[in-house]
Amino acid sequence: MTKLKNDRLIRALQRKPVDMTPVWIMRQAGRYLPEYRKTREQAGNFIKLCQTPDLACEVTLQPLRRFPLDAAILFSDILTIPDAMGLGLSVIEKQGPRFEKVIRTKSDVEKLGIPDPESDLRYVMDAVRLIKQELDDKVPLIGFAGSPWTVGTYMIEGASSKEFSYAKGMIYQDPDTLHRLLELLANSITEYLKAQIDAGVDVVMVFDSWGGALSGSAYTEFSLQYMEKIVCEVKQASNAKDIPVILFTKGGGMWLDQIADTGCNAVGLDWGVDIGYARRQIGDRVALQGNLDTAVLYSNPERIREEVGNVLQSYGHGDGHVFNLGHGIHPEINPEHVAVLVDAVHELSKEYHQ
Repeated sequence: MTKLKNDRLIRALQRKPVDMTPVWIMRQAGRYLPEYRKTREQAGNFIKLCQTPDLACEVTLQPLRRFPLDAAILFSDILTIPDAMGLGLSVIEKQGPRFEKVIRTKSDVEKLGIPDPESDLRYVMDAVRLIKQELDDKVPLIGFAGSPWTVGTYMIEGASSKEFSYAKGMIYQDPDTLHRLLELLANSITEYLKAQIDAGVDVVMVFDSWGGALSGSAYTEFSLQYMEKIVCEVKQASNAKDIPVILFTKGGGMWLDQIADTGCNAVGLDWGVDIGYARRQIGDRVALQGNLDTAVLYSNPERIREEVGNVLQSYGHGDGHVFNLGHGIHPEINPEHVAVLVDAVHELSKEYHQ
């Protein structure tokens, strides 16, 4: 890893002393920024924006021009892997992602292969290299992927879902086929993250957006064990020994101990968990990331500062905290409120690191 001018995020993820709590925001490059909307219009659609490295680089850097954030996160999507597998991804405005082909049988899974990150997903690696060059080591760059379970739900359902009827149905009707798919995805995601590290990312994060839809036993069997496999194999890679890994399961507050035991460096928290409780539960095994309710940003600056202070107070003194929202920022949020958030984290957190 190269010497970063601002390594606050890396130090916090390693539970080392920092002068103030680092902050970045899930979906910090997104529709709440007018400059993002302009660039997306220039690209023509979301997929072309993701697949054009110079435009992906541009939107990755846009929030850092506005706010003194402590990290950049690669602009991409969790569904790049199934798209590279040939499922035919499209993103419909106000409806979300769609796949032309769905995966529901053993024969469907057997037709799939592991994408080569440097050929099938070259546009992502080129974007990482370009972003790193433009960042000039000012702040770390976060790479990411979706979890096998989360990515798998889209492949099985063919789109976003609230009930996950087909995916959850496979748990009970055809678990062997589901495990085959999740194993394939775990291997694909591992190679994808290792390639992002090769290209220059400083941190990797796995987004398990739909793990919270599972029962406890199903979560362990169909989500967590595959994320643990990814963590283990990424950390065994010669180029990744010092790369922090963050795991984030939305709705995963009841499984904090199990997530912390995977070998990850940090557990991401949604807003449904008190961060002080999470710290007491996990102890000093891993860092914690989170977890302000995104809706707070709809309020006034005074209330935003108050709620930031509440999260910092709940975590308490000491290191190992990365401030973030409990999930992605909403498109309707006023960017000026984000500025209030970032400044409040930096200002109010100093007393907790003395």
